[in-house]
Amino acid sequence: MNQLFFGDNLEVLKRDIKDASVDLVYLDPPFNSKREYSQFFKGADGKQSHAQVSAFEDTWHWGPQAQGELDDLTKEGPANVADLMVAFDKLLGRNDLMAYLVMMTSRLVELHRVLKPTGSLYLHCDPVASHYLKLVLDAVFGVENFRSEITWQRTATHNDAKRWPAISDVILFYSRSGSFKFKPQHRSQSDEDIETRYRFVDKDGRRYRLGPMDAPEGGGMAAINKKTGKPNGWYVWKGYQPPEKGWRYSPDTMAELDENGLIHYPTGKDGSPDFDKRLAKKLYLDESKGAVIGNIWVDIPPLQASAAERLGYPTQKPLALLERILNASSNPGDVVLDPFCGCGTAVDAAQKLGRMWIGIDITHLAITLIDKRLKDRYSGIKFKIEGTPKDLDGAHKLATLSEHDGRYQFQWWACALVGAQPHGNKKKGADGGIDGKIHFGDIVNGKEGIQTIIVSVKSGKVTREQIAVLKGDVDREKASMGIFVTLNDPTPKMLEEATKAGFYSGGNGKKYPKIQILTIEDLLNGTKRPEFPDMTMGTATFKQAKRHKSTPGETPLLLE
Repeated sequence: MNQLFFGDNLEVLKRDIKDASVDLVYLDPPFNSKREYSQFFKGADGKQSHAQVSAFEDTWHWGPQAQGELDDLTKEGPANVADLMVAFDKLLGRNDLMAYLVMMTSRLVELHRVLKPTGSLYLHCDPVASHYLKLVLDAVFGVENFRSEITWQRTATHNDAKRWPAISDVILFYSRSGSFKFKPQHRSQSDEDIETRYRFVDKDGRRYRLGPMDAPEGGGMAAINKKTGKPNGWYVWKGYQPPEKGWRYSPDTMAELDENGLIHYPTGKDGSPDFDKRLAKKLYLDESKGAVIGNIWVDIPPLQASAAERLGYPTQKPLALLERILNASSNPGDVVLDPFCGCGTAVDAAQKLGRMWIGIDITHLAITLIDKRLKDRYSGIKFKIEGTPKDLDGAHKLATLSEHDGRYQFQWWACALVGAQPHGNKKKGADGGIDGKIHFGDIVNGKEGIQTIIVSVKSGKVTREQIAVLKGDVDREKASMGIFVTLNDPTPKMLEEATKAGFYSGGNGKKYPKIQILTIEDLLNGTKRPEFPDMTMGTATFKQAKRHKSTPGETPLLLE
């Protein structure tokens, strides 16, 4: 079941995900922020580099795709959804916001389809679009299946704010039906909580607070007895009159609580029973799971740049945030789906907590990052990656994509084949010929240090001049080697030009070709791979995710 899909999540959902097959959906989609988000990588010195690649553009424009999806929704979508889209169209017009809402609505309709009747969906967004998205969710899931609007404080305020600072995100929680899974979550009691709430101490020194003993609203002991016209819990207990709705417990249960010393009897100053006050149940601190967490979350801090968990991916969310959601609305063995999985925090949390998972993303950059993240954290983990080229024909198809920056998807994918971090943005500058970099540890002139390999990727016609350019890039960047990755076979003159570059002498006494030409076919077949020494075992190029250690009581997912 554990699968990563590269591709448009709408297409993947329609093609690969069955009806009522998913227990929990978490999605953290783009927010229509009009920003370009970049992935930052480590430099040769191990610190965050200024080099970056554009991970995704959170900007939407009205065009043929939006028009096509709108037509599908209004003609073939659920009636409520079709009516809402028509209303949005009249209210907003054909603009960027409408394009964003159409994109989200198409996918939410599919996510509703794949959820089990007991399933739930958590949509992470910001206040700019949350009110529109809530209307969409009401139309797709039904107003009656709205469960909570969670506010997560993701940052602190700024002193230079010129308005009320925006420091929170919104998480909208909907269920597929009224029969949904939910387990209240608790947080540890603070010293202040304990002093304030657990004010009483019994003869054994145990702290406790007082809990209500009157019947709650609804059925049970609060239900009206047809014979007496009073609540079922209407009786006098040891001289204490019943509360307005009757007692919460039956006489037998009250007797059991009394026998175990769990009833707090109010008394007067002289120690005699004070029948004018209510009885209360003793709730002991050492038996408490902690305070129940409400819909305002201020106890999960955002990921700082220096956090060990941070991988450099834009919009990365804390693992603790996803663990809370998964613990509340899923069980071990359930299937968790993230259709905008980014750097994979949701699938990481699912793996850690013993859930099955499905992740979808439209960039090879994200798929590569998740692949490495999971393998770094979970020894022996196995999962499938669908939608990425498995053979030469698939590589050619990826290289010729005309939409969604297909050329860059090919470059990112090719960089992953050789273990390189992608380099450069779409707007190429002086180093425009550099598509990736590999950092490795070696001993040079008797000193340990980090060396760099320049990677150039070509999907079209290749020539000797391109090898000469790579050699120049290596010299200019003061790199140790260069790797030329090509979809097409190199010419004899290219091989000759690469040979002229000579060798790099490793600290281990071995020599490595300074310019290496690798074909996609060789890399896919495993017949060739980059050759270089590396004392850091690959950790100098990408930040390594912290290895996961199971904790007592955790139910890890069995690895295949």
